[in-house]
Amino acid sequence: MKKLGVIALIALMGCSSAELVENWKNPDIVLFDANKVLIVGMTQDEDARDDYETKLHKEFKQRGVESMRSLDLFDVEFTTAERSEQELADVEQQLLDKDFDAILFTKVIGIENVENFRRSIDNLDRYYGGFEDDYLSHQNIYYDPEYYNDFTIYHAETSLYCICEGKERELIWRGSIDITDPIDVKKTINDYVKLVIMAMEDQDLIFRKEPTNEVTSL
Repeated sequence: MKKLGVIALIALMGCSSAELVENWKNPDIVLFDANKVLIVGMTQDEDARDDYETKLHKEFKQRGVESMRSLDLFDVEFTTAERSEQELADVEQQLLDKDFDAILFTKVIGIENVENFRRSIDNLDRYYGGFEDDYLSHQNIYYDPEYYNDFTIYHAETSLYCICEGKERELIWRGSIDITDPIDVKKTINDYVKLVIMAMEDQDLIFRKEPTNEVTSL
């Protein structure tokens, strides 16, 4: 795993008290390309969600990858109440019908016990679930007004899911960061987006690093 670039970027996130705790790639995947990606930010802060999805959308556009924000796709009422497994299955089918082949899903969850959470992260390599399961397990983040009340540490996870037609819908990659009492939300979002892009480039997922011209002498 290529970590130097990711660690360097985390060093820039000091004012957000951010710590990289996981940068995991499905061992069965070498390269993964996507033609159309849905960007989903799961948080109660609508401004932060808008800012995050918009910044990522711009990064995708600059790299020639078609993408769409969930804010532009989901009905306004979709995130205000609990959704069923069938409703999520319908969403995935609608995405396939619109030629999406990947979902980049970010959620911000609260942590009470860091040690217990670290142990759950250590078991990540045994998780191969899909977007539907992930969304259903955490959807109360959107609509429960008391969800974040008791937390001082916030854990952000970004997961890349394949929803390709005729292929198993699986987890391709997941990056995880702990954020303790963020001071500047906009800077935190900006740094996090940079981290996601750099980590995906390092893992050869959707994005590719620009080749560098090296001069050698004999």
